[in-house]
Formats: sequence, C-alpha cells, structure tokens
Amino acid sequence: MARTKEILTAAGTFGCALGIGFIMQNSDAATERYGAASAVEARESSLQSLDAETSILEVQDIELTSATFDVHADQIDGVAPSSDTQVTLAAVSGTEDPAVELTPQPAPAACEIIADARPMAAAMVNLTLDAACLPNERITIHHSGMIFTQTTSPTGSLNINVPALSETAVFVFAFGNGDGAVAQAKVEDLADFDRMVLQWKEAAGFQMHAFEFGAGYDDAGHVWSGNPRDMASAIMGEGGFVTLNGDINATAPMLAEVYTFPVDSEGHDGSVVLTVEAEVTNANCGQEIEAQTLELNSNDSIRTRDLTLAVPDCDALGSFLVLNNLFEDLKVASN
Repeated sequence: MARTKEILTAAGTFGCALGIGFIMQNSDAATERYGAASAVEARESSLQSLDAETSILEVQDIELTSATFDVHADQIDGVAPSSDTQVTLAAVSGTEDPAVELTPQPAPAACEIIADARPMAAAMVNLTLDAACLPNERITIHHSGMIFTQTTSPTGSLNINVPALSETAVFVFAFGNGDGAVAQAKVEDLADFDRMVLQWKEAAGFQMHAFEFGAGYDDAGHVWSGNPRDMASAIMGEGGFVTLNGDINATAPMLAEVYTFPVDSEGHDGSVVLTVEAEVTNANCGQEIEAQTLELNSNDSIRTRDLTLAVPDCDALGSFLVLNNLFEDLKVASN
C-alpha cells in the first residue's frame, strides 16, 4: 500500500552519532492501517540516553552471584527466629492475664522453584519454570540485556520460547518477592542468525518493521507483528520472523520484540531495512516514551541504543511516528 510521507522533524543523536529521522503519518480510514497523510504541525523530539540508575531497561550489567535467593524471617517482639523454627504467641488458659510463651514449631517448607532452558532450532530456547507456590504471579526474565515480564499459570508454571542473544545463554527469573531461579542453555547455531531487539514498557505503542529485499508495506517481505512468520522461514533460509516476548496483560508489562534473519538466505541478494514506529494513542499522546534496541553483531557482541521520544498531543491520535536508521540495514548475499 502506497504511503504519503511528511517529515516531522529529525533531531537528536545516539552515542554512536547516528541521526534518526522522524516521519509523521495520519490515517483517514479506520478500516485501513495507513491512509492519506495530512500536514501535521512540527514539534520537537529529543533523543537522549536513558539514565542508567533509573531506567528499568538498563539491565546489561547483571552479576550472577548465586542461583538462589535468600529469605529472611521477621523479628517478633525483638526475638529473631532461628533458621529452622518459627515463633508463635500462645495464651495460657485459666489466667486472668494471659502470659506469652514461645513455642518452637517447624518452619514451613521453602518455595521450590525449578527452571530449565533447552536449545531449539533457529537459535531459540525453550524456557520452563515450575513454582507451585507462586501461581498467577508476575515474573521478570533477564537475558543478555533483554528484559520482559510474564505471568505464571494458575499452577505456577511457565513454558515459553525465547530468542537467544548469546551462545552460552543465561536466563534469570525474578519474582517480586525476591524469589527466583537461573537457567542456562548452549545455543550452538546462534552464529547462523542476525537478531535485532526492540524493548519498551507498558503501552508505549512501539512496533518494529522489517522490509526484506525492497518489500513495501503489506508485501510478503514486510515482516512485523501483523505478519510475523515463524521460525520455519528462517530455518529454510527463506526470510526472517518476529517474536513478541512478554505478557501484555501483566501488571506494568515490559515487552521485547525480536526480529531474526538467517545469515545464509537462499537465492536472495540485497538488504533488509528495519524501522521502528510508534502509534499515537490515548495511552501515550502528549507524553515521552522510552525504548531500547539491542543488535547482535557477527562477533557475538551486543550493541545497545536508548531512545526517548516525545509523542504529539492527542489531536494526532491514529498517526504514526516512523524512526529510520535506528537499526543498521542487513546486507544479504545468496549462496
């Protein structure tokens, strides 16, 4: 579908001095994703690094010191329970002024959390978690700078597939009460795929779009959440696929969208162009929204960029901000 584009502004740089272009587009028909664009008054947008001390998206410097989490018992009336007993208060019957006695009892069983990571095709990892004592609980998963939230099932289990960002893939599961677990998998085929990550918090309205080999909007080679494909496309060398990691219905959800493309592409020469879009909605209009990108390079290093974007006021509802050059284009040569 052809799209008429109006440049809104181009301002700000990242640490690598890469300029970002902003494009505003308006939709005239509710039945179409994009329609004819009308002029929108320009407003300034700023790009700046997220504060590493306050940004919830800065999770690259996790230091794993233990695979378990300590739980401390509370003190009661200044008496600290031992590790294998708990203190209860009991009234002595038959007395006008009940006395308080300390009755040692066995401590309740600790919450057992079992996590496992199993490598899959297309450099994916199957993650499973068993935490019967924590049903329907929000859980945050960290992996090589990527962070997203999930929710355990009514039985306290979790079973998801996640794109790996390192050959020795370590996944940290963290509950809000301090409980958690760590799982690890060896991903031997990681070098066969390029991988790009866009992550954000709550209803920021971000989307990642990949245009493979000159594809336009709504063409077969336009890969995004509306046309995500699956990992079979990458395994066969036909093209890339998109996965959304995170539970959008969780409290204060953190989401990570990942585009995966095979390094060896059958019969294709050219490039893959990636853009980031943010739709103006009731949830983000007139606000500043933040995101972070991760790019897995050929040497297995990860390049990170932080983004802060000023969203137009609510009279621009239904419009899209398009950010070009946020990711480097992928150059592809057929075998």
